[in-house]
Amino acid sequence: MRLCTYRGVDGVRPGVVEGDAVRPLGLADALEVVGGASARPGGPPEPLAAVELLAPIRPGKVIGIGLNYRDHAAETGKPLPELPLLFAKLPSAVTGPAGPVLHPDWTEELDYEGELAVVIGRRTRAVAPADALAAVFGYAVMDDVSARDRQRSEPQWVRAKGGDGFAPFGPWITTADEVPDPQALRIRTWVNGALRQDGSTADMVFPVAELVSFCSHAFTLEPGDVITTGTPAGVGTAMTPPGHLRPGDVVRVEIDGLGAIEHPVVRAG
Repeated sequence: MRLCTYRGVDGVRPGVVEGDAVRPLGLADALEVVGGASARPGGPPEPLAAVELLAPIRPGKVIGIGLNYRDHAAETGKPLPELPLLFAKLPSAVTGPAGPVLHPDWTEELDYEGELAVVIGRRTRAVAPADALAAVFGYAVMDDVSARDRQRSEPQWVRAKGGDGFAPFGPWITTADEVPDPQALRIRTWVNGALRQDGSTADMVFPVAELVSFCSHAFTLEPGDVITTGTPAGVGTAMTPPGHLRPGDVVRVEIDGLGAIEHPVVRAG
């Protein structure tokens, strides 16, 4: 199942994407499905091309993972972490798959990070890695937008990772039963049509099951919480010269089997 939230002829509704159409659900919020409610039909389908896809859900928590790809750690010149490096992105950073991403005036080094997002499907505390994938509802695409200058200058990454629009998310949530192995997914990022990142989730230092387990030992995971799992090599700040984002740029992130998000960067008003 591909669970989405969309704006169609009847306003904002949860739905299920089926081929080139989206079928509305008879529920108030897609988060109800994530929490276990039946995805019961709620009306006739609409053409997918005729609706606006929004963020599939509004997560209660968004947990980011730093330096979780071997090739990304290498391009930054940093050692592999011994334990997962956690940080939080604010829920208000979440925006739809088409963004936009706001370029605030307090950063000159805005960057992209194409990432696999893991959506939790049940209340989970202190789960073992062997059992952790059973807590996953599904997977989506996220751009972990980052202000690199603020990462360097501020010990807490609240601004660097949590600005408005710093978490484009979607285009839908693909349920876990359709993703046989979350460690076998190709992930690519383009900026203005130029390929910047081309990696595989197989390169993760800590796979999804270990990340879910590790997080659940630190705090309770709730249905709809999102763990965004790190990024492969090719970020703008590692380029020579650096390839930071500017207003007018367009970023596309695609993960095989999960779809793609594509968003512009616009100057914050």
